[in-house]
Amino acid sequence: MDMHTYDSYKDSGIDWLGEIPSHWEVKRIKYLFKEINERSLGGNEDLLSVSQYTGVTRKSDKLQEGDLLTNASTLEGYKVVRKRQLVSNIMLAWNGSLAFSEFDGITSPAYCIYKLTSDDNYKYFHYLFKTDLYKSEFKRNSSGVIESRLRLYTEDFFRIWAILPLLHEQEAIARFLDDKCAKIDELVAIKEQQIDKLKELRQVKIYQAVTKGLNPNAEMKDSGIDWIGEIPTHWEVKRLKNVLANKLKYGANESGYEYDEHLPRYIRITDFGYDGKLNEEKKLSLPFEIAKDYLLKDGDILFARSGATVGKAYQFKSSMSTEKFYCYAGYLIKAEPDTQIILSDFLNYYTQSGAFNNWKNSIFNKATIENIGADKYAELKVPIPPLHEQEAIVAYLDEATNKIDQAIAQREAQIEKLKAYKQSLINEVVTGKVKVC
Repeated sequence: MDMHTYDSYKDSGIDWLGEIPSHWEVKRIKYLFKEINERSLGGNEDLLSVSQYTGVTRKSDKLQEGDLLTNASTLEGYKVVRKRQLVSNIMLAWNGSLAFSEFDGITSPAYCIYKLTSDDNYKYFHYLFKTDLYKSEFKRNSSGVIESRLRLYTEDFFRIWAILPLLHEQEAIARFLDDKCAKIDELVAIKEQQIDKLKELRQVKIYQAVTKGLNPNAEMKDSGIDWIGEIPTHWEVKRLKNVLANKLKYGANESGYEYDEHLPRYIRITDFGYDGKLNEEKKLSLPFEIAKDYLLKDGDILFARSGATVGKAYQFKSSMSTEKFYCYAGYLIKAEPDTQIILSDFLNYYTQSGAFNNWKNSIFNKATIENIGADKYAELKVPIPPLHEQEAIVAYLDEATNKIDQAIAQREAQIEKLKAYKQSLINEVVTGKVKVC
């Protein structure tokens, strides 16, 4: 890239800005923008929202994601937004939730709308306000006692200093960043597509192994279960309740105590994701006198029974644990595999298969609320190979999924590097550390 430093620099006079190119200015935002308070009369306008991740988007564009489109005619009094106006969610502006709109529309009365009053290039400010430098300053100027209550009000926003290159430089910076960021975003999108395909491959391999086995020439029979399909003739299909050492058991109905490494760690539904890994943040504990009836043993599997992540599963393994004792919360259900019938590792892989996902979806299609209780989990049909085949399947999947997981992790690391480079590039260019024109 053809980038150089400017000929000379000067002290901006603003501590947090530091040095800027000698011919650049700094001005308070109030001299560059004005607040707009135009209100909707309830016409047929697009409803807009703003996010730190996606910028300003139209609600109608999210219909495919399952969102509900609010009828704009019922939104009289909402704020009108014009193209190239700045939309700020004052509650999250400190975290980057402000952006210029590429659409006409309306948005929440709680948002602030601003318009450039000069001939300056809005795209330059689009990049300037996305820098870590400015997000930190937005946070510092926000009002509130705790982070979740911070508000960046107009008078505080207007008080912040903006770096101001010459107009032709603003335009050059915007063109340069549009081009470079688009190329970086394209690379990120390619990596994300690769990850999606790897995840699909992972699930296909698991599904094939846990429902068809490893012998492609095995004689097959109809399992009688739509989401399982054919299985080898010598396999069985059993209900989950019939392959467990004990009945399915709900966890403790407790809020949890402040984390204490000497007490059992309290696993909640939010402590693990679909990747089967425990979150090490915001840990809680339970006293032994409460936890003693809910302690986990090696190989126990926990199922989420309600909420946004209903149906996800977590396999407890003491070898992967940092604490000595673990217990679990009431929105989780414990399954203790009978290892004379089914290996914990085999059952764990089954919960990662498309067959298990299809079963979950069949439950949801019959219910108005996404909830899978112990009664439903008990009836889950599971294909059961002989134990020696289960061992072979687990060994095969350990190797296969490990390779795929490594490939996914590699691409995720590449994405993080690309995103970090993009952020660094924006920071360097809009603050004048490097010259692009």
